[in-house]
Amino acid sequence: MISVDWTLGLQFLNFIILLIVLNKLLYRPLKKVIDERNETITGSHAKAKSLQADIDKKMEIYQQQLNEAKVQANEERNKLKKAANEKEAAILSEAHGKASVRLQAIKSQVKKEADDASKTLKSEAKSLAGEITTKILGRELA
Repeated sequence: MISVDWTLGLQFLNFIILLIVLNKLLYRPLKKVIDERNETITGSHAKAKSLQADIDKKMEIYQQQLNEAKVQANEERNKLKKAANEKEAAILSEAHGKASVRLQAIKSQVKKEADDASKTLKSEAKSLAGEITTKILGRELA
């Protein structure tokens, strides 16, 4: 059985001394290490959040610059396309003009040659008709 005497007080005193010794030797250093780890973890979380915010901000700036570059590229492409179309139209117009002039020259040359050929054929037709008539009739026409 349990008896209440002076040993109970001694046990209680022994327990208090053990708590004080354990607190100084074990619990305080352990609590200090745990607190330092918590501070390190908290600092790391804050630093990670800060870095993530910086990354998000830089990505937003990057996306904005990329969109601006795309817009500028489209504008430049449209300008180049417009210039190319204008140049193409000018070249085609010039070629059409040259072709028209050349066609007109060819037409006038063909007309001249046709007129010359017609005159030559008319003159030759008369002499040829005379020869044919002479051969058919066997005599010359007067």
